[in-house]
Amino acid sequence: MSGTPNGIDQYLQLVAKVDAFVARVTARHGDHMRCGSGCHDCCHVRFSVTGVEAEVIREAVATLPAAVRARLAAHARTDDPHRCAALEDDGSCAIYAARPLVCRSHGVPIRQRPPQGAATLDACFRNFTERGPAAVEADCVLDQTTLSTLLYAIDSAHAAQTGSTVGARFAVAELVDQEPASGPT
Repeated sequence: MSGTPNGIDQYLQLVAKVDAFVARVTARHGDHMRCGSGCHDCCHVRFSVTGVEAEVIREAVATLPAAVRARLAAHARTDDPHRCAALEDDGSCAIYAARPLVCRSHGVPIRQRPPQGAATLDACFRNFTERGPAAVEADCVLDQTTLSTLLYAIDSAHAAQTGSTVGARFAVAELVDQEPASGPT
């Protein structure tokens, strides 16, 4: 369909909205947030991403210098369950510009609504330590159910456009484990 945004375009629009949301929370409550360059507490886990996120990450990794891709491949092959394969030794993220939504939204107050049970509100253990995340304004709370629903809809449209499997998940470690010879040096 001409004029219809593709899955990647829709995903990038969602990324921009999440980034703007995080910027708003940081502007209002930055003095209660410890997230920033050098902190990588949330990067000590292996996780998976949706197909649309995987495509963006693959494209970003392909543009990295060969030495960086080789380092990432080595990280990916360690099977360390306590380290994201994109986490560099200095604590930075090698794919920061292409990081998935889970990474972009970490640290802000997040409301989760399980299918059964009461909604919970949480944030990084380093943030909002004095008053708790419940003390922030309602427009500074990210609703995880809404974000996940939007991402699923975008990923489903992307899967339909690309002929891939709806709901497929991709390990970040596999995405960064690319042969260094395929991109710039």
